[in-house]
Amino acid sequence: MASITIRNLDDATKEKLRLRAAAHGRSMEEEVRLLLGEMTHDVALSSPVSHLRSAPLFKGEGKKNPAQFLAGRDILLIIGGGIAAYKCLDLIRRLRERGAHVRPVLTKAAEEFVTPLSVGALAADKVFTELFSREDEHDIGHIRLSREADLIVVAPATADLMAKMANGLANDLASAVLMATDKPVLIAPAMNPRMWNHPATRRNRATLAKDGIWFVGPNSGEMAESGESGAGRMAEPLEIVAAIEKLLDRRPKPLSGKTIVMTSGPTHEPIDPVRYIANRSSGKQGHAIAAALAQLGATVHLVSGPVTIPDPEGVSVVHVESAREMRDAVEQLLPADAAVMVAAVADWRTANEAGEKIKKQPGETAPALQMVENPDILAGVGHNKQRPRLVVGFAAETQDLLANARKKLDNKGADWIVANDVSHTTGVMGGDRNAVRIVTRSGIEEWPDMSKEEVAERLAARIAAALRTIEV
Repeated sequence: MASITIRNLDDATKEKLRLRAAAHGRSMEEEVRLLLGEMTHDVALSSPVSHLRSAPLFKGEGKKNPAQFLAGRDILLIIGGGIAAYKCLDLIRRLRERGAHVRPVLTKAAEEFVTPLSVGALAADKVFTELFSREDEHDIGHIRLSREADLIVVAPATADLMAKMANGLANDLASAVLMATDKPVLIAPAMNPRMWNHPATRRNRATLAKDGIWFVGPNSGEMAESGESGAGRMAEPLEIVAAIEKLLDRRPKPLSGKTIVMTSGPTHEPIDPVRYIANRSSGKQGHAIAAALAQLGATVHLVSGPVTIPDPEGVSVVHVESAREMRDAVEQLLPADAAVMVAAVADWRTANEAGEKIKKQPGETAPALQMVENPDILAGVGHNKQRPRLVVGFAAETQDLLANARKKLDNKGADWIVANDVSHTTGVMGGDRNAVRIVTRSGIEEWPDMSKEEVAERLAARIAAALRTIEV
């Protein structure tokens, strides 16, 4: 049904829907389902298609289109040898319709999946394939290719290509160009999940990230091979376009030069090696805020509890399990310009953690769990001698929301408390929407129900404005 609805939309609306879906890392069908679900909050559905046509599909509609940042830009697209190479045909089309000039390079393996003829027709340019081309190398063509582009994109970035990049090999045109370039490089990995999770690939990925290579994807899902699924699907063309736009957006960033420490997700407090105490936090809100702050130019250090969602793009992430580990990681990341403590930290842990799995014994009562209080991470930051200029805490409550938020503001040394009702009926914990109140010493600001991404963008803008005011 969703695909029929999309097919019936006009081209302009479909393009907006593609951009929105790419920005959220979702398929168009999934985006439509979420949009239709959101409509039930405030409208009566009579004609889903007509409503989609009249409603704004992405924030900022009517403002300057971010795609205009690609107009006149030169993109060198290196296509690797994987089944996902077919997606690059659509990627070329998407880039060119935004005004970019695409110059393609095909590896030998890529020619097994797409032809130079089809790639060249869509790019409207010559396709480069050979390192030792008599025609191109008379003026050191691989050096020229590597320097004339504004950005180099590798898609699909196969395990072989990533290994060559990480280890400095340059035995074909693609790897030689990547070794010779002084321009930013964005790669879209694509491979079988076992190859992606292989220790060698993990090492290569870490090396490339350290070398300043940017990543988009991979996504999780069904693979081309029958019965295979997991992480390794190449990012969709519009996701790659969005990542390119972000890298080439040279507008001033309001948080450039600022360092922000964040926490997100739950903590797990062990009972024994198998069991633990936890809560329902998904980390979606905290991760979205970290991504929004990074998009405004901040250097974001995120300390994340155990979550099942990907690390936010452009953010340095430290993964921890317990509250004590989270506290230690946060303290090591100070000083900072701001701290945003979103994590749902467990208030208590067991004092008598067992070294082995606790077994049921016939005739014995259940073991008693003696509880002790966990460190208060927000208070530790708010009263720290290296206290950031702005400290933002979160209050997830099921009753007396504002009273508890005000108490937290007074006791924790925070400047703001972002209060939200996480009662079971709200669906906030683990869900995609949130309704928050910003509690400060000057009053309460109530925000309407919105997606967690929209909450993140709005809060990031407020933090940027506050840091400018504090500096003055």
